[in-house]
Amino acid sequence: MKQIFEIKDKELIDDILNSIEFGTLALCDGNRPYSLPINFVAVDDAIYFHGAKKGRKIDILKNNNLVSFSVVEPYSFIPSYFSSNDGLACPATQFFKSVIIDGNIEFVKSFEEKVNALSKLMKKLQKEGGYRPFSEKYYQQSIEATEVYKLIPHKTRAKFKFGQHLTKKRFDMIVEHLEKRGDKKDLLTIKAMKSIRGMA
Repeated sequence: MKQIFEIKDKELIDDILNSIEFGTLALCDGNRPYSLPINFVAVDDAIYFHGAKKGRKIDILKNNNLVSFSVVEPYSFIPSYFSSNDGLACPATQFFKSVIIDGNIEFVKSFEEKVNALSKLMKKLQKEGGYRPFSEKYYQQSIEATEVYKLIPHKTRAKFKFGQHLTKKRFDMIVEHLEKRGDKKDLLTIKAMKSIRGMA
């Protein structure tokens, strides 16, 4: 990873983990990779997941609990002609924020920890509420039947790509094109570009 794209600010990393709903969990099934999309919630320094107590994913994790988890927040696609007039395809790129976390999975045994993780997940995904709290006895059987497991990070890497490596001329050219195209994602991209360049 180019150092100019690397992000080490924990607050920025936490912002991504708290805003993105789905990520990709990569597992080791013998000598074969296996990955799956999955929703999650970050609680303190762990990433929590939940699902059925049986299945391929659980079988793999019980044999090898080393995993890699990644999330991506896509921003604008930048056509090649947004930053160059030479007619080549090479300048085309995608702006984004991403986080990759390597670590090991632990299965949650504590009922209270399960309740806390599931409560935080619902609060993240259904911010408006409208459901009975998990502390009610109504949920006990369902929670006991649900597998909750957490990723304990060993290494976390974050990458933000917003043209911070470009010359001012090319950077300004992209901003101008994004302003002209002007959709909602483009306006958010411009804001992120200027912020990471120290212009906002």
